[in-house]
Amino acid sequence: MSTPQSTPQQPASATTIAPATRVGLVALTVADLDRAVTFYTDALGFGALARDEATATLGVAGTPLLLLSARPGAQPARALATGLYHFAILVPSRVDLARTLRHWLELGYPMPGQADHLVSEALYLSDPDGNGIEIYQDRPRETWAWGQGQVRMAADPLDVPGLLAEADQREVPWTGLPTGTRIGHIHLQVSDLAQAEAFYHGVLGFAITARMPGALFLSAGGYHHHLGLNTWRSRGAGPAPAGTAGLRFFTLELPDEGARAAVLARLAAAGFATTAAGEASAIRDSDGITLLSHVGPVPDAQRAAALWGAAAG
Repeated sequence: MSTPQSTPQQPASATTIAPATRVGLVALTVADLDRAVTFYTDALGFGALARDEATATLGVAGTPLLLLSARPGAQPARALATGLYHFAILVPSRVDLARTLRHWLELGYPMPGQADHLVSEALYLSDPDGNGIEIYQDRPRETWAWGQGQVRMAADPLDVPGLLAEADQREVPWTGLPTGTRIGHIHLQVSDLAQAEAFYHGVLGFAITARMPGALFLSAGGYHHHLGLNTWRSRGAGPAPAGTAGLRFFTLELPDEGARAAVLARLAAAGFATTAAGEASAIRDSDGITLLSHVGPVPDAQRAAALWGAAAG
């Protein structure tokens, strides 16, 4: 591995998104709400924050991170369509990732997919509706290697024995996802990579951090990536049919109203319509995928449910 270099500074410009921007809530359609809530609380360790007959708000330490909406009879998420590739749950430490893997295996689930990305270590799995999930922990930023404005990432084998040894050394009962867990990034399937780059980089202002065959990675503030885009299974495809499980929307958390207003102004100048949704704005990208811009995290489960209803409506 090359010698780590300092994170490149994204040049300030009218099309640069605020450095503190990050991904917030992820909203999914599921076929069976009871089944989905059980999976996300028991297997992955989310806390249940609010629930009614049709929706559930899940999170960590009282912060909403995941919104589930039931559509009885929904078909499993489709691989050959635009939409969600996976959403990524970032845990605070390697020990937390190890304990998550140990808990998963103790429940009798098979070994998930895994990879060492150099900047992070990751596990890959799917929920009962086929929605892709990554659970990962970041290596320290000072160890990330940058060159010519791009961060070095890979998909090397993960040291699973070493990871499990971390869990075995800590005799701490499993109590779910730890405080500090958040949504680290979201990875989307798009129909055309250049078109998606024009939207997420050219209009929203995310910096490009890595290019790979059929894929692009972008971030704010020098992170390795807040957004992944690929056409591996979706080149030229359209969205999944109505009545399919999958992504409803995800939230971009902007640091202040000025940052959000700047994004909305660039969208308007580029001809992208936005719709008010409470104190947020709903945006559709070049593939019709819905984003919700919001200042800071959604503060509580009730507000998350309100934004859900506004965006879904």
